[in-house]
Amino acid sequence: MANQIIPQRSEVPEEYTWNLKDLYESDQAWNEEYEALKALPKQIAAFRGTLGRSAEDLLAWFRLQDQVEERLSRLYGYASCKGDEDTGNSFYQDMRGKAMSTLVTISSAAAFATPEIMEIPEDTLNLFYTAQPELETYRRSLYQIRRRKAHILSPAEEKLLASAGEMANASENVASVFRNADMVYPDVVDEAGNAHQLTDATFVPMLMSPDRELRRRAFETYYKALGQYKNTVAATLDGQFKQLCFFANARHYDSTLQASLDATEVPVPVYLNLIEAVHGNLDKMYRYVALRKKVMGVDELHMYDVYTPIVADADKEITYEQAKETVLEALHVLGDDYVALLKEGFNNRWIDVYENVGKRGGAYSSGISRPHPYVLLNHKNNLDCQFTLAHEMGHALHSYHSCKYQPISTSDYVIFVAEVASTCNEVLLMRHLLSKTTDKKQRAYLINHFLDQFKGTVYRQTMFAEFELAMGKMAENGEALTADALCRKYHELNKLYFGPDMISDDQIALEWARIPHFFYNYYVFQYATGFSAAVAIANRILKEGAPAVADYKKFLSGGCSTDPISLLKIAGVDMSSPEPVNSALALFGELVDELAELL
Repeated sequence: MANQIIPQRSEVPEEYTWNLKDLYESDQAWNEEYEALKALPKQIAAFRGTLGRSAEDLLAWFRLQDQVEERLSRLYGYASCKGDEDTGNSFYQDMRGKAMSTLVTISSAAAFATPEIMEIPEDTLNLFYTAQPELETYRRSLYQIRRRKAHILSPAEEKLLASAGEMANASENVASVFRNADMVYPDVVDEAGNAHQLTDATFVPMLMSPDRELRRRAFETYYKALGQYKNTVAATLDGQFKQLCFFANARHYDSTLQASLDATEVPVPVYLNLIEAVHGNLDKMYRYVALRKKVMGVDELHMYDVYTPIVADADKEITYEQAKETVLEALHVLGDDYVALLKEGFNNRWIDVYENVGKRGGAYSSGISRPHPYVLLNHKNNLDCQFTLAHEMGHALHSYHSCKYQPISTSDYVIFVAEVASTCNEVLLMRHLLSKTTDKKQRAYLINHFLDQFKGTVYRQTMFAEFELAMGKMAENGEALTADALCRKYHELNKLYFGPDMISDDQIALEWARIPHFFYNYYVFQYATGFSAAVAIANRILKEGAPAVADYKKFLSGGCSTDPISLLKIAGVDMSSPEPVNSALALFGELVDELAELL
């Protein structure tokens, strides 16, 4: 692994940065819009008491909401992207804070709407649809509001909850600033005595290194430094789950899990069935761990050994330009129109490519969809980052299709389906790479990478989901989420999921402290369900061709026009059944066996 100097933001070439001028020409233009939006609460308040008066009044309200949503998306999106470019830049952190405050203020001003809409009699609403056919555009939105009647409070209570929104985000914001801006790690030295800069973004690439001494030192150094602040991080998680309990209780839900899943119409059994299905397939994970230990030829397999390729000499450098070309080739099965959109994103600076000092770690596709999505990467020249590019552009094009073919009110797909398009791209990329190689060693390397995707996305994310479920139950039972309690539970789960051939090092008990997704409100299980669905969809595309592609694009274009289980059925997958998870893990077992033969 080459020693890399992390550049300052100002040193990154412009062509490798996203072009936020597509949102606002300048910070001044953003500020002008920020000031203009201060007039919205008064405009919104004028609708109070009118929503059940006539079809025209209700239609006017939803049209205003469309305008507000689009303007707020741009305002917060610009501030958020600017803030993520350098999390230590106080100017843009202040801008992000102003944007969030604006969101909360406008949400608070509109809090009267949901109770008013709930009070419209069903017969009256049906007459409204007849009197004003254009209201049909918002039938789905009206259903989404009214189906949760048991969990909607009085106008005054709704306003109070909306006003608490900014405060509720405090734990996540504190944790993010701590991880990305304030947390600094010592350099680590490899076998040859070369120093390497340890950051959140370089940590996993170091664990992928063939240099075992570098891996061990990076692992121990990272967790030793993070462990000094374990009580602080635990306190932020405790605050996160306390606020989830507060809102779940206020809205009369039985649990924080139920409250979270109800927002996206996902039945609670889907979450619990995932954990049960993965528990039933842990034998395949244990076989993989035993194979890794055998191939690496180590007496003890440690947690710092799980990322490095076990066919290390088949690894090769993949530049960003090469990664783009391969992704285009792999995804050509989705049609010329899909490839043209990928090229538009690549060529018109939708993507912020490389790490710089202070930049937010990881990768994401932003919540911005108009005029187009934005993608953040921290690209390294390796296979993993090539897959990350395919993954995030899957998110981006899902957003693009939903916004193009859905009205604003139903264009924002729910998180349950959010990981399907991204992971489908990864599966198609892997199948493409496997189809191109006849070299046994290269094939073994790719299968190992695919297995690591499975491990990381299905097994690992389900372990995270089980840990998150445990945190929710602790909070609901009035137990504090202390660092010691979290470490005990996490260590216990790590032993269960990795099995007897893995040394669950003491340091791994702290891994929860570096996972930002635990602040995302039961998000992680959807990586596992999404991966399982994506495997099924990719297999259908490669087997059936055009009909499957057409169905898949209907799914991509569906937004939230129906519930997520029904949307996935359009693409040919039934996630109300454990079959897709069991089928995906059966494939995992088959690949473990093939890898064993190849090696």
